[in-house]
Amino acid sequence: MTVIAVFNQKGGVGKTTTALNLLAGLAQRKQRPLAIDLDPQAHLSGIFGVRPRLADDSVYSFFVRQRPLADITEIAASGVMVCPGHLDLSKLDTMLGKGVNVVTRLRTALRVPGVAPGPVVIDCCPLLGVLSLNAIFACDLVVIPVSADYLALQGAQQVERALNALETVFKARLPRRYLLTRFDARRKMSSEVADLMAMAFRPEEICVTRIAENVSLAESPARQLDVFRYAPTSTGARDYRALVDELVTAGLA
Repeated sequence: MTVIAVFNQKGGVGKTTTALNLLAGLAQRKQRPLAIDLDPQAHLSGIFGVRPRLADDSVYSFFVRQRPLADITEIAASGVMVCPGHLDLSKLDTMLGKGVNVVTRLRTALRVPGVAPGPVVIDCCPLLGVLSLNAIFACDLVVIPVSADYLALQGAQQVERALNALETVFKARLPRRYLLTRFDARRKMSSEVADLMAMAFRPEEICVTRIAENVSLAESPARQLDVFRYAPTSTGARDYRALVDELVTAGLA
């Protein structure tokens, strides 16, 4: 079982889109992935059609009442297993703090045999708080989407600094991949951001795959569909299929 956290401290970079289509791409490989929605906005849960009315029916209760993940997991129409998010997740930093037992709670739960039959993809909130730290401590790989603009790159550099600071805790370098999204070869800024990424991060930690700007990627969440089901022949489907292939080939998914 591989655990992938999708995180950037800048919103609007394609984080949920990436989590959604990683899950869908893994499902296409006959795997049964588990989605864990740690964003209080719960957009990923909504796309899968899982919208718990009560916080107690979401991953919130896992953190507050230590309810087993299996008790709050639902199977979406696409076949993906979903631990849904809820707006009340925004309260957890104040309620729980950031002690070691708190930030490793998800890691401990996911290490229980049989808790997840396949890969796990965690959609993080864009803040380095108790939720994102749980994802980082639990994961085997952090995927950092970087949309082709300067503010997104700055957010990714903040993530890099945070991950480097945690190396003393992990006593190893946490595997990571920076993914360029919303790339448009016709725009000068896209090429400039790509060049800056090559200077800011280790070359082997930048995905070869780039996610091109694509209408289908923007439209599919509104239809509660991943891009493979919404537009299987689109550029977006091609790019995310290539991303999944790249991660699987590298042994990261």
